[in-house]
Amino acid sequence: MELLVVSCLLALVVGGCVCVVWAARGGPRWVRVVAAVFRAAGELLSVAGRGSRSSGRSDVND
Repeated sequence: MELLVVSCLLALVVGGCVCVVWAARGGPRWVRVVAAVFRAAGELLSVAGRGSRSSGRSDVND
């Protein structure tokens, strides 16, 4: 069951990367929408990762 979940997640990530590359080359509108969603999700994960790391560092420095 875990293998199925990980496989689906991997397929979504690969599909999102393909859409981002295709959109950069001028793909159809739906590809640009999917690419924008994946880029926004990546930004949110990046910001969330930075927030948790910075709070962890402040605990170590205190």
